[in-house]
Amino acid sequence: MTKRAALKRQTREISREHGILDSRQFTEDSKVRRLPQHAGWSPHPSNDDRDQAYLKTLKPKSDGQAELMTMIDHHNLVLALGPAGTGKTYLAVAKAVEALEAGKVGRIVLSRPAVEAGESIGFLPGDMEDKLAPYLRPLYDALSDRLSMKRVKALMAEGLIEIAPIGYMRGRTLNNAFIVVDEAQNCTYVQLKMLLTRLGWHSTMVVTGDPQQSDLLPGISGLSDIAERLITVPDIAVIKLAERDIVRHPLVASMIGVL
Repeated sequence: MTKRAALKRQTREISREHGILDSRQFTEDSKVRRLPQHAGWSPHPSNDDRDQAYLKTLKPKSDGQAELMTMIDHHNLVLALGPAGTGKTYLAVAKAVEALEAGKVGRIVLSRPAVEAGESIGFLPGDMEDKLAPYLRPLYDALSDRLSMKRVKALMAEGLIEIAPIGYMRGRTLNNAFIVVDEAQNCTYVQLKMLLTRLGWHSTMVVTGDPQQSDLLPGISGLSDIAERLITVPDIAVIKLAERDIVRHPLVASMIGVL
């Protein structure tokens, strides 16, 4: 008998004697040996089985964000205005995903104006989706943070998530949907009026934007005017976030105050 075989036999005898391991785990042909299930040690103090599933919980990081989340839960039309970094788009998309996963809506519609931020990127090759991809990238980023990219693509293929530019929204009635209109400061008054009137039955619409960061010519953006007109309308929530609600790098809040 070789030394290796003798060592195996000795290990089995010791295991059976002390009841540490099950000898059936040491078959001659086994390549992978399972750890004993009856072991008494656990890295967790309570010694309980732990759920290894990972779930991102959506929690507000400021009073303004908490108010925005509450208004989305209780109103069918919400306008969220505030500076960059306050989580307007992220919270809106996260709430849309939450509603879809809970079965409260049948689909998500995300819309954004295809406006260049101060400089032209020239001709873009490809089909319509390829040309619009750079403008809609922030929405993809927010979606992929709440869902895996594989699931996002599957839901888009099924038509449960639709990402469309503002120009393709005219003439539609969006029933049983959660609509997010992002970067609304780059929409004219006429465009916003058209978008707001797309709201159908059993639907929720969240319009987000920063009136101070419009890429349009001065006086063209209609977001501020629309917000002032709707703030007095019952059952419509207009939330104005401030510098204290910025959750990005602390320097962002400092810059917003002086730029």
